[in-house]
Amino acid sequence: MKRRNFLAASVALSAAPLSALTAQIQKSDNQQQFIELVKYRLHIGDRKNRVADFYENVAIPAMNRNGIERVGVFNVLYGPNEPSLYVLIPHKSVDSVLTLQAGLSGDAEYVKAGVDFLNAPLSNSSYVRMESSLLLAFFHMPEVEAPVSLLENKSRIYEMRTYESHSRKMGKKKIEMFNEGGEIDIFRKTGLQPVFFAETIIGPLMPNLTYMLAFDSMESRNKQWDVFRQDPDWLKLSKDPQYKDTVSNITDIILRPLSCSQI
Repeated sequence: MKRRNFLAASVALSAAPLSALTAQIQKSDNQQQFIELVKYRLHIGDRKNRVADFYENVAIPAMNRNGIERVGVFNVLYGPNEPSLYVLIPHKSVDSVLTLQAGLSGDAEYVKAGVDFLNAPLSNSSYVRMESSLLLAFFHMPEVEAPVSLLENKSRIYEMRTYESHSRKMGKKKIEMFNEGGEIDIFRKTGLQPVFFAETIIGPLMPNLTYMLAFDSMESRNKQWDVFRQDPDWLKLSKDPQYKDTVSNITDIILRPLSCSQI
C-alpha cells in the first residue's frame, strides 16, 4: 500500500468509531450529552488559586456565552493527596467538544480578561499539567442534572466514583446494569441524587464508567448510602449472576464545589 493511501486509511479507521457513535446518538430520541472532565494539577503557594480564579472570572462566563451551561468546578475534599481541581463541562454534541476552544479563542472578552493566565510564561506557569477525559452520558440519564435544591447550600459535597472493568464486554454489562437493570432507578428511589452517569470513551484506565452524586453533607452521604445498600431491589439486583465480576476497581473521590460552580 502506498504511504498516502495508508495514511488516509489510518485516519478513516481512527475516526470510524467516533463517527458511528455520533450517528447512533443523533438517531436517539433522547440525545445523550458528551461530558468533558478536566483535572488540573495545581502549583502550591501563591499560584495555587490561579485556575479557580480563571474559571470564576473568565472561563465560565465565556463558556456560558458560547452555549455551554452547568459548568462544575470542584476542589478535592477526600481523594488523592495532591493539589488538584476538577472541571466538568457538558456538551450537547461532538461538534461542541471540538469547537469550544476555537470559540473561546475568538471571544475577545475571554482573550482580554484571561491574558495573564493564557499567556503565562514557563517560569510562571498557571498550573502544572492538565488531563482531560471525554465521557458519554448514559441513555437512561442523558443529561447532566444540577442539584437545584442544594445549590444554595455552601456545605454541599459531591461524590465522584469511577468503576473500571477488566474488559469492554464487562464494562458494557455494568452500564447495562445501571440502565436496563434499573440501578439508576434504585439510586433515585433511595434518595441518592445523581448529577451524571457516563461511559469514558476517551481517557485513562479504560474501560470504565464514572458517575457523580450530590449530598448536602458527609453525614447525609453516609446515611443515604446505608439506605441504598439495604434496599430490597438493590440486594436482588446485586446478586444477579449476569452482572458478576463487571467491576475490577473503584476510585472514590469526595469533591467540594467552588463558589462559581454551576453544579
